[in-house]
Amino acid sequence: MRDYRQKRWVIRLQLVFLSRLAYLGSVNSSESQVQAVLGSDDNVLDAARCISWSEAGATRTARLVSHGIAPLPKKVIVANDTMTADTAFRHASEGCALLWRGDFQNARQLLAALARRVARKPARSAASPAEAFRNHRQAQGQRSRTLNMLLIPIDSGDVIPLRRAPDLARALQEVNGVAKERYVMSLREILGIVGAHEWRKKGVDIAAVKGRIHPHYGVFAPTRAEYIALVDNAPLPAMELAFDIGTGTGVLAAVLARRGVRKIIATDNDPRALACARENVDRLGLASVIDVTQADLFPRGQAPLVMCNPPWIPARPTSTLENAIYDPQSRMLLGFLAGLADHLTEDGEGWLILSDIAEHLGLRSREELTNAIKTSGLKILGRSDMRPHHGKASDENDPLYLARAAEVTSLWRLARDGPSD
Repeated sequence: MRDYRQKRWVIRLQLVFLSRLAYLGSVNSSESQVQAVLGSDDNVLDAARCISWSEAGATRTARLVSHGIAPLPKKVIVANDTMTADTAFRHASEGCALLWRGDFQNARQLLAALARRVARKPARSAASPAEAFRNHRQAQGQRSRTLNMLLIPIDSGDVIPLRRAPDLARALQEVNGVAKERYVMSLREILGIVGAHEWRKKGVDIAAVKGRIHPHYGVFAPTRAEYIALVDNAPLPAMELAFDIGTGTGVLAAVLARRGVRKIIATDNDPRALACARENVDRLGLASVIDVTQADLFPRGQAPLVMCNPPWIPARPTSTLENAIYDPQSRMLLGFLAGLADHLTEDGEGWLILSDIAEHLGLRSREELTNAIKTSGLKILGRSDMRPHHGKASDENDPLYLARAAEVTSLWRLARDGPSD
């Protein structure tokens, strides 16, 4: 029995080390990609992300700002209102970027026309849910690459020098900082930033926090109610302290605070999420209860409640926006499970909030999840389930409809399995 416990303890230590190493690797690589995109100094052109083109008999250069990880365009040509949508689509499909010099509103119409042409390509048939998911991601990637080829010039101060261009400086500066030199950015990303800016201003009304949560660009918006309801309704094991691992907007930490938990340490490794969570905590008047801190998963010490809502799909994100959705090789999930026992008090509970959509997509089995729980020195106390209610779950035209229609979100109540030595 002693040898068995010793062996299990060694396995747990190995899981902690490997999972945290993998998690740190993924975070560091994401941060380095963003750093390469934005550059370390706004006054200096980042040569690795510069594009060049010929215009008015001269060669011009500008920094391409992007929050994705797509390669640079093969070529850049100047385009304006005289270019047809078919010609633009042919260039974009071949990896040739179009630097727009025409009317801004016409550029928006051209982007919509390009999207319609991308949508004409029929979906590939699939023999399994996993293959359907791979095909879907490939199609998404191709669509993104094509539509991101329509580039908009932006001058210093984040002014767009095009006819009928709106003032988008505030939205751009929230994400990119204040530009001290000209740069270019895809119209598709610009519109995404504007949409995120509006979400940030308006916020999302969350009854369980008695207020609104204001998501920042690149931080997952709490638009799905079921995982919030699960946390709001689960029996609390204690009231004095809780850890919220990977807090994002801070919404789940706020739910615990509204339920009466007296102290919550909310962690994240993403600077955007940390800024977002702190802003939301301040808006809700919960700064005396919730401490938002940067950490690799766990803060120091132990708590009677440790909660985590990791990304639900074990696949590689293609942009910073997808980091809250995709968890490569389940790194964050496994890192949380591997370190949980060490951060729980003797009678404490770990709450894992997780959708089973990865199981329906054939990307992770239920057995793999329960084995990871057991090999981390944990046991399952119980599970609460709730079906999500969102448009895609009932959209039969969605390529992942079968998986979405069967999806269930669960709150797994976990505890230490035996002495922790």
